[in-house]
Amino acid sequence: MVEITTVIKNRAGIHARPAAMIVQTAGKFKSRIFLEKGGDRINAKSIMGIITLGAGYETQIKIIADGEDEADAAAAVERLFQTRFEED
Repeated sequence: MVEITTVIKNRAGIHARPAAMIVQTAGKFKSRIFLEKGGDRINAKSIMGIITLGAGYETQIKIIADGEDEADAAAAVERLFQTRFEED
């Protein structure tokens, strides 16, 4: 299991477009991938789950990946956060 803690850096937070990017990226991997905010953990392959997480600007998010390609999966999702979902 790989866990990476990151912070949302794009001003709009996680809305429909970033959520779709996360789902698309997570779907490329066999590992189970979750996003965790506070005590809430959601499946990163579920667009509705991501949107209902309600993660805004500067919110701390934990990326959790578990499976055969877990390191690559977690790094790919983290890269989206680091590049501000190509918004800024």
